[in-house]
Amino acid sequence: MNETQNKQLTPFAQRLRKEMTPEERHLWYDYLKKLPCTVNRQKVFGPYIADFYIASAELVIELDGSQHYSDEALLKDQVRDDWFRAHGITVLRYANLDVKRNFYGVCMDIQKHLPQSDPPQVVSASSKPSPRGEGGPSKTVDEV
Repeated sequence: MNETQNKQLTPFAQRLRKEMTPEERHLWYDYLKKLPCTVNRQKVFGPYIADFYIASAELVIELDGSQHYSDEALLKDQVRDDWFRAHGITVLRYANLDVKRNFYGVCMDIQKHLPQSDPPQVVSASSKPSPRGEGGPSKTVDEV
């Protein structure tokens, strides 16, 4: 996709990578970073910056804080999701609260959308946050 370059958004995306929310850090360090496929953080796509992007699955993962639930924000998110779909990209959205309270379920839902050649590490349902990403030790599928 040639529409990924947007020189105006690139510095902002770089800043967002350095200033991830606690939920983004948790998902990144305790699950996404451990995947055997490439996962990009704060990936620029045309007029948008996706929280996470997995090219091998053509998948965008968005984590939504409370600011996403006003009528205006819901409409903006719908327009954004439509733009991604028009470019052949699936969008998965999770509330920050889901990452906090049901991390295992979020990871399992993401796993369903990954190619079979990219089997991820599965986190324990009872995992505690790691010091860096705020999640716990991961287990392989065989250990669960």
